[in-house]
Amino acid sequence: DGISIKLSALHPRYAFSQYDRVMSELLPGVKQLAMMARAGGLSLTIDAEESERLDISLDLFEALARDPDLSDWDGLGFVLQAYQKRAEATCDWLIALARQTDRRLMVRLVKGAYWDREIKHAQELGLPDYPVFTRKSNTDLSYQVCAAKLLSAPGAVFPQFATHNAHTVSMVKALAQDNTAFEFQRLHGMGHLLYAQLSKSDESTPIRVYAPVGNHKDLLPYLVRRLLENGANSSFVNRFLDASVPASELNRDPIDQVLAISRRRHPKIPLPRQLYAQESAPWLNALGFDLNDPSVVKDLLLRLTSPRQVTEARPIVGGQSVTSELSPVINPASGETVGFVASATQEELDKAIELAVSAQPRWDLHGAHHRAECLERAADLLEAQIPELMGVIVSEAGRTLEDALSEVREAVDFCRYYAQQAKQNLTDAIKLPGPTGELNALSLHGRGVFVCISPWNFPLAIFMGQVSAALAAGNAVVAKPAEQTPLIAFQAVKLLHEAGIPGDILHLLPGGKSAGAALVANDRIAGVAFTGSTETAKRINRQLASRDGPIIPLIAETGGLNVMLVDATALPEQVVDDVIVSAFQSAGQRCSALRVLYLQEEIADAVIDMLRGATHELRLGDPMELRTDVGPVIDAQAQQLIEEHTNRMRREGRLLSEASLDPNLPNGHFVAPQIYEIDRLDQLEREVFGPILHVIRYKKSELRNVLADIKASGYGLTLGIHSRIDGFAQTVFDNTQVGNTYINRNTVGAVVGVNPFGGQGLSGTGPKAGGPHYLYRFVSEKTRTDNVVAKGGNTDLFTLSEG
Repeated sequence: DGISIKLSALHPRYAFSQYDRVMSELLPGVKQLAMMARAGGLSLTIDAEESERLDISLDLFEALARDPDLSDWDGLGFVLQAYQKRAEATCDWLIALARQTDRRLMVRLVKGAYWDREIKHAQELGLPDYPVFTRKSNTDLSYQVCAAKLLSAPGAVFPQFATHNAHTVSMVKALAQDNTAFEFQRLHGMGHLLYAQLSKSDESTPIRVYAPVGNHKDLLPYLVRRLLENGANSSFVNRFLDASVPASELNRDPIDQVLAISRRRHPKIPLPRQLYAQESAPWLNALGFDLNDPSVVKDLLLRLTSPRQVTEARPIVGGQSVTSELSPVINPASGETVGFVASATQEELDKAIELAVSAQPRWDLHGAHHRAECLERAADLLEAQIPELMGVIVSEAGRTLEDALSEVREAVDFCRYYAQQAKQNLTDAIKLPGPTGELNALSLHGRGVFVCISPWNFPLAIFMGQVSAALAAGNAVVAKPAEQTPLIAFQAVKLLHEAGIPGDILHLLPGGKSAGAALVANDRIAGVAFTGSTETAKRINRQLASRDGPIIPLIAETGGLNVMLVDATALPEQVVDDVIVSAFQSAGQRCSALRVLYLQEEIADAVIDMLRGATHELRLGDPMELRTDVGPVIDAQAQQLIEEHTNRMRREGRLLSEASLDPNLPNGHFVAPQIYEIDRLDQLEREVFGPILHVIRYKKSELRNVLADIKASGYGLTLGIHSRIDGFAQTVFDNTQVGNTYINRNTVGAVVGVNPFGGQGLSGTGPKAGGPHYLYRFVSEKTRTDNVVAKGGNTDLFTLSEG
């Protein structure tokens, strides 16, 4: 008998980013289990999981294999997934390890159980390629190659072939020849007919029954997953039960199948970078890095932390950096000076607008294709400097490495997406109907000069999103970045100029609130794009309404009292994972962050208990370290506002959980993630921008009241729903006025072109950033009517044939 363990079930942070904890906390526990198995005459196998855990699982397995306390035991096993492209190399590595340690290892060979998840994950990350094969025939061939390797090393490994496929069983028997040191494995409840037939023909072949152990609620999802896999169209079990499929089709050699296909990749599964290539306005998915790949992380960190000169951010007017007095830019994680910034003067502001007003008509006449090509070059330049840009974001905004990477990728996506939208929708005039002898057309043009005011919580992504949209639509831009994060904005503008955006079209004016107010008050601007607090957006709106000149658009994206509703059917583990990310990623400093969690009372205690444990596992610290989950809040003022709120919550609510603050943390603005239970949503007067989550219990019969409370708050940015009942999710969706609703996933990380982002009510004006309607808010419409009859008649009408 033997036991197989999934390491993710034994440690809450089983991931490469937590390497030190895995090796210091998880490894001793696994060794203890191995010692117990050895004493009891059992084998112990490390089960396979997602591909990003392969490297760390190999390190842990090697430590066990080389441990002298386990040297006289051949019961140590490893599960090898044939669908991984690294399977053959891993097979060689396992054989070599066995020979180096003078032992025989058990290796269970499986096809693999997370294939669809692996495909989706690689697409989301924008990886250069997939870690798994996209065709089943390639996986089958990989299984055969690995089987041959394992069977050729009988002194080093004891192969265990997990399969319900008759051809695979026959293939293994043929490869084994005289080698009898192996076994087959089948899942309990499946494969009876196949292995009964095998036992009849060869009683000597050992067959192990593999059975999951646990209670009903844990096992049911596992068993459903196995049934779905075996019920898939390509599955042997499914096809075997179809009487119309001939035996010869079921018995095809994987080598013949692979050779018969000219394209090794599945044509309907594009590479991750080509995910959006088939859209009507295609764009290239932004390049990503696998932060679970040791070699990738090593190179990335070298470029991130390489010595560089202190950065300066100055006003850029007419393409030239302006020399003026400098002030320090402070790292919120350490209090250190990471650069210097010069605030724009009124004279520089006036000159920037004057140049922009003069140059904008020429930029508009260049056409959408020219503007799009500039933005596409900018996207390429961004991708070439991902690590360096990440370094600036981490040091001046306190964002973690994962956050910084996703932010640069989002900036790239904005450039490419708006470039394609401009090509598709802003290039040609739209021909309109009319009477004979009259030509009618509608064309779209830049409005003039747009003021873009961006926030510190997404200092590159939102900055580039606003600027690139305004530029793509034919406008000139005067950009004012957040006071706390001017360095990355300076880098972005320099990059856009390098990509071909003229200096008199794009200007950068760093500064505080007064600079923003002066820009908004200027009568020569044609529009404002703003992302920030609801209060500031209202002030801008009033200021625009009170000034002389034309009525101009305000595109405002503001915050929200974002909630998530969880009913009694939801999967608690998935809920907790999504809640932790939604509430605490980026130290809760996302406008989309989860603020209020509604839990149906039947599952509230269980979920809260898991949330407590998950919160305590979070790591606060230097965001430049991969292991850090939560970095600092942006500055002392933000820290103070959060602490004032938590003091009130300790009086009016009930503290459920609080993460630990390491006393050795650097001298930064750190706030521990905290969870409070409250009674009603209206106890929260406004959004609290930090890692604070509020929990409200509700009864099923109170759902209508809950939805009414959400509506009464006036906010409508993001909404989360966790339920396995589609009707519940639809009811909540239909009865809320919220810009972005996410079902059975986290509420943060909207993707350009996929999850267009923007709220309703107090949460923004729309249209949604990264969506197909966004550019239209930056343009004005002109119609052209030409009465061709007045110039001699309608020749088309005269030349009509009698037919």
